[in-house]
Amino acid sequence: MKSTMTKLLSALVATGMVAAAHAADLKIGVAEALSGGAAQYGAAIKNGFQLAADEINAAGGINGNKLVLQVEDEQGKKEEAINVFKKLIFQDKVLMVFGPTLSNSAQAADPIAQAGKTVAFGTSNTADGITSIGDFIFRNSVTEADVLPETIKVAAKHTGIKKVAVLYGNDDVFTKSGYDNFKKALEDLKIPVTTTETFAKGDVDFKAQLTKIKASKPDAIVLSALIAEGAPIMVQARQLGINVPFIGGNGMNSVKVFDLAKGSSDGLWVGSPWSIENNTPANTKFIGAYKAKYNVAPDQFAAQSYDAMYIAAAAIKNVKISGNLEADRKALRDALPKVTHEGATGKFAFRQAMGKNGKPAGYDAQQAPIVSVTKGGKYVIEK
Repeated sequence: MKSTMTKLLSALVATGMVAAAHAADLKIGVAEALSGGAAQYGAAIKNGFQLAADEINAAGGINGNKLVLQVEDEQGKKEEAINVFKKLIFQDKVLMVFGPTLSNSAQAADPIAQAGKTVAFGTSNTADGITSIGDFIFRNSVTEADVLPETIKVAAKHTGIKKVAVLYGNDDVFTKSGYDNFKKALEDLKIPVTTTETFAKGDVDFKAQLTKIKASKPDAIVLSALIAEGAPIMVQARQLGINVPFIGGNGMNSVKVFDLAKGSSDGLWVGSPWSIENNTPANTKFIGAYKAKYNVAPDQFAAQSYDAMYIAAAAIKNVKISGNLEADRKALRDALPKVTHEGATGKFAFRQAMGKNGKPAGYDAQQAPIVSVTKGGKYVIEK
């Protein structure tokens, strides 16, 4: 009997029938910062992906196929992001890769995906130029260029801002891009800048810059920072008696600000397609499911990854998975731009970006921002 079973198993392996039993798994790479300073974002992003994948699998998967997430920690570092992308694409042979968390890392790692003809889908990268890397690069995170002008307009309307000081991180692709877009928006809106100060990632003492800002007497501080530096900046500003509003970019739009800045978190203006106060049916469902699974409120980054998984699932549904990885990856890349979606972050569609050579490249998000201000430990929508 044992000999007969062994022969039968050998025959099944030879014909590929045993391998077919595992072919129903759709392996999706997730490269996020799960340690280091950027884990403030990466942990929530991973949660959003997992929640969506679990829901999709519980509903029968995609054409009967199950989503399996291959999660790797890229630590918020460019070198690690490159290594993780190489592992996921060439060793683990995933269908596509989500991530990395920071724009800095995306600029370094996305060319690996482009060269490997594998979709890299960013859910938290908002710096200029990322999708110009190539036609396999996608993101559903709305660019700073699209969000910041509206954030400044709404903040100015409600607070009567006439002049501002600018403070930004000058050693990071994201914060530098945020500064460039803030600068342009302020020029377009004819709002003068009293002083421009800089800091570096990892800095903890910002009193010298803030003292100069205080002396320039601005009506608000425009801040392009990640939360690790941005929250302490708000705390130290209030300690120095600077009680004007802050206008932040995407990096400051996190519920973590209430933990990290505590009693100094009020008066922060941010823009995003998502708000926890936006009571659409899709967003209410997402928030309830997220709280039930993780026992904590979601943030923008969790919402964007949650929607991204559903966007990718809609594209995969229209791909006939052949088992030829190169062909399946290209078919997914061709299907993604056609997807429209209405989820936690509202109505979504892709728009094609242009490459540095002037030719069509990857795809950006087409969404309208919601502007909110922090009051009493929560984000309040303002129009």
